[in-house]
Amino acid sequence: MASQMAILSRARKTLLKTLNHHNNPFKASISTFTFLSQEPQLAEPSLPPPSPTPLPPNPASGSPLYNENWRSPIPQAQSIIPLGFLHQSSSSRLQALSQTLDVPSLMNVFADWMTSQRWADMNQLFEFWIRSLDKNGKPNKPDVNLYNHYLRAKLMIGASAGELLDLVAQMEDYAIIPNTASFNLVLKAMYQARETEAAEKLFQRMLQTGKESMPDDESYELVVGMLFLTDQIDAALRYVDLTLKSGYMLSMRVFAECVRSCVNKGRLDALVSIIERCKTMDQNKALSPSWNMCIFIADIAMQEDNSKLAFYALEFMARWIARGENARGPVLLSVDEGLVVSALGTAGRTYSSTLLDASWAILRRSLRQKKAPQPESYLAKIYADAALGNLQRAFSTLHEFETAYRNSPKEAEEDIFSPFTSLHPLVMASSKKGFETLDTVCLLICLELGLARDTLEAINIFISYRKMRYFEIYVEENFDPRPFKLSGWRHGI
Repeated sequence: MASQMAILSRARKTLLKTLNHHNNPFKASISTFTFLSQEPQLAEPSLPPPSPTPLPPNPASGSPLYNENWRSPIPQAQSIIPLGFLHQSSSSRLQALSQTLDVPSLMNVFADWMTSQRWADMNQLFEFWIRSLDKNGKPNKPDVNLYNHYLRAKLMIGASAGELLDLVAQMEDYAIIPNTASFNLVLKAMYQARETEAAEKLFQRMLQTGKESMPDDESYELVVGMLFLTDQIDAALRYVDLTLKSGYMLSMRVFAECVRSCVNKGRLDALVSIIERCKTMDQNKALSPSWNMCIFIADIAMQEDNSKLAFYALEFMARWIARGENARGPVLLSVDEGLVVSALGTAGRTYSSTLLDASWAILRRSLRQKKAPQPESYLAKIYADAALGNLQRAFSTLHEFETAYRNSPKEAEEDIFSPFTSLHPLVMASSKKGFETLDTVCLLICLELGLARDTLEAINIFISYRKMRYFEIYVEENFDPRPFKLSGWRHGI
């Protein structure tokens, strides 16, 4: 019995040790296993840390990626912007934006988009906005300025004048009265399409509607410019009169179109009339075409022997010269002397003392007393004075001419002071009225001017020859030549 109890006690102790061993594996001995399990396993690859969202490149660097990842960013996995919003279409974004704007905020958006010329977006946003409700649940209602922005966007994306007129008519649905700016946008569309008849009708409608839509300087400029572009000069003149009577200035752009149209159609008289009308109005007295345009007008006027237009061209150029001299940091402008010679020739052919005086004055101002005029200028002035019958001024100019060029080479002096070539117009004018004119010329030469001896003798010889011819003609017409010999009369003279 005792031995059985001892065996049970040892078996119990062995069982407890075995149980304790399995409950605490960290206390297991290596020697309890016959071999170690060493099966190889593949290591999992380590993922690199996620890269942060790249910053946009500096636009000043000129990177071509600027528009890609700044204006249209590529969504990253860790981006906080919902992918659905980024993938929305432009129309959806504009529609969502339209539901959050009132009139002032929409005006601010339009002001921003106009600088970047987002005309299509402006058009679409307004059309979404006008169909949306405000915060009070009422339909959005634009004012006239906001609606004009919509009209401008329509114009810039190519809407026709008819479409714009329909939109202007729809302004009544929103209790908006179109103003001058509204109609001017329609006139611009008509200007682009050269719809002159429709533009004149719309202009008359503006005159009849009232104060809100009375034509302004832009309205007149659009209509007048359109008429000149289509060479409807007489109709344009009527609107020029309306422009001036309404107190508005004739812009340089319209004046340039006027010059082009009148020159192309040979209507220089109309161009002169417009310049004269501008000169009578206080607001247009300062009308001053560009320097190159003045030269162009002068050239055309001299080709057509239009002394009035040539005078106005020189007058414009004189204003430019005075303006340059009075500027801070003077700009000294000068008229080409060849142009002045042409003007003097025109003055002589058209018998215009006004053009003659203006031409000589602007030449003197251009030379600024630094040198004498060229011989061609003196001869042109002598010719003009002689043609006008002002012999005293002609011989005075001849005296000045000879003083300036008395030291010229002998051959050149004989040519420029020859009564048979260069001075022939003066000699012919001196004998135009027979003995009466010749006596006056002799008095001018001998008593008043005191020309140099060579020139005096040359002119006297020629005048004496002319006197003989007049006397011979007188004898032939009044006496029977048979008893006499004209050679004897010549020797007697």
